[in-house]
Amino acid sequence: MTRTKTMMHNADNNYNEKDLFMYKPLVPCLLLLSLSACQINSTEQTSQTESLGVATSPVNQQLAGIIDRAWQLRLDTNPDLDYAMGNEAAAGKLTDLSPAALAALNDKRSGLLEELKQIDTSSLNKEEKINAQILEYQIQNSVDLYRYKDHYLPITAESGFHAYIASIAKGRFQNQEDYQHYISKLKALPGYFAQQTYWMKQGLASGITPAKASLKGFEDSISAFIVPVEQSGYFKPFTHYPNSFSEQEKQALTEQGRSLVSELVLPSYQAFYDFMVNEYLPNARTSIAASDLPDGREFYENRVRYYTTLNMTADEVHVLGLQEVKRIRSEMQKVIDQVGFDGDFAAFLIFLRTDPQFYAKTPIELLRYTALLAKKADAILPRYFGKLPRKTYGIQEVPAQIAPKYTTGRYSGSDRDDEPGYYWVNTYALDKRPLYEMEALTLHEAVPGHHLQIALNQELTSLPNFRRYSYISAFGEGWGLYSEHLGIEAGFYQDPYSNFGRLTYEMWRAARLVVDTGMHAKGWTRQQAIDFMASNTALSLHNVTTEIDRYITWPGQALSYKIGELTIKRMRQKAEQALGDKFDIRAFHDAVLANGSVPMALLEQQIDDFIAENAAN
Repeated sequence: MTRTKTMMHNADNNYNEKDLFMYKPLVPCLLLLSLSACQINSTEQTSQTESLGVATSPVNQQLAGIIDRAWQLRLDTNPDLDYAMGNEAAAGKLTDLSPAALAALNDKRSGLLEELKQIDTSSLNKEEKINAQILEYQIQNSVDLYRYKDHYLPITAESGFHAYIASIAKGRFQNQEDYQHYISKLKALPGYFAQQTYWMKQGLASGITPAKASLKGFEDSISAFIVPVEQSGYFKPFTHYPNSFSEQEKQALTEQGRSLVSELVLPSYQAFYDFMVNEYLPNARTSIAASDLPDGREFYENRVRYYTTLNMTADEVHVLGLQEVKRIRSEMQKVIDQVGFDGDFAAFLIFLRTDPQFYAKTPIELLRYTALLAKKADAILPRYFGKLPRKTYGIQEVPAQIAPKYTTGRYSGSDRDDEPGYYWVNTYALDKRPLYEMEALTLHEAVPGHHLQIALNQELTSLPNFRRYSYISAFGEGWGLYSEHLGIEAGFYQDPYSNFGRLTYEMWRAARLVVDTGMHAKGWTRQQAIDFMASNTALSLHNVTTEIDRYITWPGQALSYKIGELTIKRMRQKAEQALGDKFDIRAFHDAVLANGSVPMALLEQQIDDFIAENAAN
């Protein structure tokens, strides 16, 4: 039985929806990790390792058991994912975020982690060792987040649980069962909001909140849901029914839906709005630094290691960022000289930010331009990849409720084999969405970036589920940024301005290394970070501000892009030098993507094996 769920490209495997959905667009990475093959039945869920050919030695059996129990734990604590995988009993439920539930979940994860660390991996084969390493990486992160009380923070500057949970209204409604499951979720919504608000109150009491400065206007993302019942997205499923429904069935469901939205859903949003405006926002912490949180310095260094997947420190990342900013700035100057601009770097940025020629006049104009670029990107794939995914992608606008504080573009995948992924484009504030950036953005979010990588990952049926349905940011975001650079050799950038847009996106990612570590570990102010990014990139000031606020409320995540890209570039250079005439770009890219999303150290091992095999042949 096939289910419907969506997910955003930056998915983590935690109960915390901020990570789950965040890149996961609305979904957004929503309470699940992308599920593309929901043909997995319940038997396959519980004994998948048997079908993966796991050997029968005691160590192999021990690892297989931990893998199965870890996956089942994820299903048990994530009703959407559990139902998508075939468990009918999970239908109509929302995740339990009560103190008892989260404490029990952490205890179980901690137990699995301890068992995993005690395994003697010397007798495991290469693939099993990779499984053990990635599973430890995933579980360790979940345990760390609970220890640092990340569940006190179900919102970021971009959005929050109140927006992500609205995706429950976007599923397919094909029969009475689907409507009854949805009705059950609507009935559970007040309790879900109460649990999230409870944790936010704990955050207020302990000083664990987002920075106040980064939440300016956040209440608007809540009021956007407080509308007349007939205009509510939650009511939309009750306005269109399958042809097989009788008029009596339609009328009964419509009345029930109207009552639930009016009496449960809208009051939940109103109560949350009142809480945010009257209690939370006035008392949010004034400091922007993660290092100022309880155990903050340790927490931020933990985030640096997690998001880079390397044993790097904040200081090392900061220095690397400054080096990259200097290098990219010199390349940007070459473009300025190329176009013959009469002025300095700062004047050129003003020109790019203000000249109407660089901006679409209407949302449809921006979407059409993006669609043209996407088709051009599709056309370069056969030259650079031997294996392409079966699933295609479409283009959609970022939902209006979150668009004002949302980034320019994101990728949102699908768990269904018969549904595409989507490249989200923000059409809010068109005078802040320069066309010269869209080439790089398209290569990153669509192909050969996130759609290509995630869709191929989902097709790796030989991998255990915890790897198929997960996302490692350094790998995925590094690949996305590498894909932007790949456009150079593919001839994708057609004029100096689009190439400058690519450079400003690369500079954006390099500047992230500087401002993220600057704000969270080196005492930088928010304005200092804004000024640094505004003076080094051609991003609009609106985008600069929303990005800085994103980094403030999502410590460390922004580091993954550049670190991942530099690692992939380094491994490509190594392969080219080692293989010489034997180097095949298509084979190299296939090798990078062959095992799905992996930490950078494992990717290096992967490419070393690729080099050795091709050198021998």
